[in-house]
Amino acid sequence: MYKAVIGLEVHCELKTKSKMFSPSLNEYNPSPNQNISVIDLAFPGILPLPNKEAIRKAIKLSLALNCEVPNEVMFDRKNYYYADLPKGYQLTQMTKPFGKNGYLDINVQDKIKRVTIHQLHLEEDSASLDHHDGYSLIDYNRAGIPLVEIVTDPVFNNENEVIEFLENLRSIIKYCDISDASSDKGELRVDVNISMMKETDTELGIRAEIKNINSFNSVKETILYEIKRQREILEGGGKVKQETRRWVDEEKVTVGMREKIEAVDYKYYVEPNIPVVKLDNEFINEIKESIPVLPQERLQKYISLGVMVKDAKTLVKTKEVSDYFEETLRLGADAKEASNWITTRILGFMNTKNKTINEIYTTPQMLVSLINMIKSSKISTQQGKEVLELSLTEEKTPEEIVKEKGMEQISDDNVIRELVNKVLDENKAQVDTYKGGKTNIVGFFVGQILKASGGKANPSTTNKILMEELEKR
Repeated sequence: MYKAVIGLEVHCELKTKSKMFSPSLNEYNPSPNQNISVIDLAFPGILPLPNKEAIRKAIKLSLALNCEVPNEVMFDRKNYYYADLPKGYQLTQMTKPFGKNGYLDINVQDKIKRVTIHQLHLEEDSASLDHHDGYSLIDYNRAGIPLVEIVTDPVFNNENEVIEFLENLRSIIKYCDISDASSDKGELRVDVNISMMKETDTELGIRAEIKNINSFNSVKETILYEIKRQREILEGGGKVKQETRRWVDEEKVTVGMREKIEAVDYKYYVEPNIPVVKLDNEFINEIKESIPVLPQERLQKYISLGVMVKDAKTLVKTKEVSDYFEETLRLGADAKEASNWITTRILGFMNTKNKTINEIYTTPQMLVSLINMIKSSKISTQQGKEVLELSLTEEKTPEEIVKEKGMEQISDDNVIRELVNKVLDENKAQVDTYKGGKTNIVGFFVGQILKASGGKANPSTTNKILMEELEKR
């Protein structure tokens, strides 16, 4: 019986104004070869200048992933020729990466799994190739964009563990404002290393590396396909080839590209044009203090406050929604109540209108005000739903809507008692029916009382006084 062993190399483009070693703009541009300079194109005599903000972001992510951070900055040359690499080598890190020996704990089927991270290094991205029949076109817009690579140990055994890790990693990246991590723009790409081994084996099997997978769904499909492919080879008495493959999304298969080479074949050596720079503790501590409370910590906090696990996961999915919820808590809202309003009504509205939470009119203060109006019986829960909908669509405060619509609930016992007795006096036959034992007619009386009050009578108070008055008759 074979089991899969999976390791990941996750490439994430950093959110900076300029590229890693040049002043060219670092922004998505659908027009090819616009964001380029002589440095990106490797003209003779050019010299690289490291981007300090990219370094800051690489250290920030290392710290967020519990990595050891080095005491100095050092870059290396990775030597290989490929059409999308203008210099014929890549500026990257091998000797002293920005992070090593890190970890990220993930929850898989209610069990905590620790994913160990071998290293995190900073490098420059390559250009991109657009393949056609008989020729390829090169777009240098991507060449030189700062790219952080997170290399895990081979600790995954199935696609569910991998996807859970990737979703957690993307959340951390976005929480720390390191990248928008958009798969559509190629800002987050995954290389998957897969091998098979028998349960009794002590050594890993021969691995295949599947390069540049752009979406988590494709990652899942790639893993399932590659496990099946390798298992069939091994069970048929064959041998898996150590190679680099790619995922063909249209056909849902992986295909071979080239034989897989090892790190020694790249002939790494320290980059001579970038001096070593010491990192002092003050610089690192300043970065550490800028890391926000991360999703896993917020998730545990929300669950401890009584929020359902499913809702808590929804709340922490994006930092903006989590920050919105945090503000309602700071303003004194009950966690479970605020969570219910946000995860159902507000997120539902956002999905329908294709808006972010920062683009909606209703603020956390307004939501807390609405919740308080319901708690104080000023309006009913049903009215509250209507008020929130109107606040979101008409862009008015809950107080303005309640006043304009005359929605304030009647909770005064004397007023409601008067309404109850009026309805009972007008429906004596139904009172006799109730006295005759048909208690299900109570709903009729409640409906008449609410109708007489214009829907404003407090339902619970109405029920209580109705039963009192019926017993007197």
